[in-house]
Formats: sequence, C-alpha cells, structure tokens
Amino acid sequence: MFLFRENERTGKYVFRLAAVFFLIFLLNPGQYIKQGSAAAEEHGIGGGYVSEEAVAESEDGIVMTPASFEAAEEPESFTKPVMLLYGSHTVEADENIIGLAVEYGLNQDSIISVNNIRNTRLLQIGSVLKIPNQDGILHTVKNGETIDSIAESYKADSGTIQTVNEIFSEKIVAGTDIFIPGARLDFSKLQEINGDLFIRPVPGAITSYYGYRRSPFNRSIRQFHNGIDLRGSLGTPVRAAMAGRVSAVGFDRVLGNYIMINHHSGYRTAYGHLSVIRTRTGAYVAQGERIGDVGNTGQSTGPHLHFIVYRNGVTINPLALMR
Repeated sequence: MFLFRENERTGKYVFRLAAVFFLIFLLNPGQYIKQGSAAAEEHGIGGGYVSEEAVAESEDGIVMTPASFEAAEEPESFTKPVMLLYGSHTVEADENIIGLAVEYGLNQDSIISVNNIRNTRLLQIGSVLKIPNQDGILHTVKNGETIDSIAESYKADSGTIQTVNEIFSEKIVAGTDIFIPGARLDFSKLQEINGDLFIRPVPGAITSYYGYRRSPFNRSIRQFHNGIDLRGSLGTPVRAAMAGRVSAVGFDRVLGNYIMINHHSGYRTAYGHLSVIRTRTGAYVAQGERIGDVGNTGQSTGPHLHFIVYRNGVTINPLALMR
C-alpha cells in the first residue's frame, strides 16, 4: 500500500515537470531548434533566424527566400495607364448625366467633356453619348503647347498622357483634342454647365422672360428684354445670386435704384427697380446675402425685380444658369 502511494506521488511529480518543460518549449522554441549559419539580424531588421531549409537557389543562381516567393506571387498593379477607348449610350427618358456617371463608374466631368455638353439640362432623349473607359477630360491643343507643358498645367504625367492617347511623338498639332486622364473640369465651369451657378435673387415667379417681347408701355413696339422679371411685393428681400464684389450702386432712369456685382469667370449681375439699396460699392457679398429690397423705381409697371446676367459684357439668359 505504501509503495503504491509512493509511486503515485512520483508519477504526479514527473507529469508536472513534463508539463513545465512543454510550456517552456511553446514559449521559446527557437532555443531548442538547430539554427542556420546566419542570424537574421545580420541580414536586416528583425529577430530570429533563417533556417537552411528556407533558402533556395533558382536556375539563374538567384537566392530565393520566402519573402521572394511572396513578392513573386503579388497581383499585377492596376494603376498602369491604359489606352483610351469609347463605348456608347443612347439617352432614354428620365436619364441625366449624374445618373449615367454613377452607372458607368465615372465622374460626370468625363461624360460632359468628351461629348462637349454645354448644358446638361438640354440632354435629348435618343442622343448617343460617348462613354470613355476611364476618368478624364479633353484638352484642345493650343499653339506652342507641348505634352510636357499640358501635363504640367493639369498636374498630370506626360508619359501617361502619351500612353492613353497613343502619341508617339513629342510634337502635337494645334487644334488636336487629347484626353487628360484623371483631370476634372473647373468647378465654376461645371456649375455653369449644370445650371447651378446662380440662385434666385427673389423667390417669386417669373413674369417676363429673357428675349424679345412686346413693350409693357406700348404694345405696338417689340423690344429686347435683357433679363428676367421676378415677382415680389414691395420690401421683399433681394439676395446676391452669386458671391462677388459690388462694382456699382445708384439710380438709372430705366432701372431705377440698382446694384451691379462682379463675379468670377467674367460674370456680372444687375438688380433693378429696388426700393432700398442695402450694400455699397466695393463691398464683398456672399451668395444669398441680402443686398436690397424689391421696389417699383425707374421704368416699371409695378413692384418686381429686374435681374440681368452678363458674361464678358454681353447679356445672357439667366435661366440657363439658375438653380
């Protein structure tokens, strides 16, 4: 009986000792394994060793390590420039540029540019659009421009431009359209094309449109109306249609009390027949800022706002650019 208990105690002791050694082995197996001739720290940053079995030599005599095999199995890079190709899309009812851009995974700038779209609101059902296989915009080469100068202006890579357009010479002919991959339209230009450049200076309905009409003072006379008339009761706030700097305020026999504001990209707006002017010449106004009140001054048949948009000194239809 005593011998049996003694053997039992010895067995438990041996089991515990074996368990301790097993844990030590798990925590630090490297000290019990035969090492190769060189420590990894001799070859670079890191700990541990590279075993002899982990090094192989190729047919060309190049030493390959596990890292080499992993590098060889990496997938191909998908950032390489590809040649420009076009598909086509026939516009259907209720389709618009933004929706088509989402459908084809492109920026709307790309579809607008390659199709020379001037107003996205006038997209016609049944028209056929070119769809590029990558994002970018077209650039028409000007006299004296080179691939390098064009690439610099768009902050693009000249080699990529040559690859995408299949250009094999440094010389390019003026008037040629080349595709600039990754380029975007100027933000104000995109707003202009989408008709989002201006907000309505007053929320009222349009009572007279841009273009020829019969004079409200003499119905026998046909005259050109250089802006739009927006209905508003006396004292209705008039707001700046776009941010800019006030270039003039004053009184005119026809416009009555008026405000002129200069904007970017050659745009200028005028606000006529005001009852009150709430800004001054030289002031910077934000889009939507109150600049005056609707009135009936000057040559007017009743309270309203006469709103004019100029582009490089020439009047244009405000509705083409208004949200």
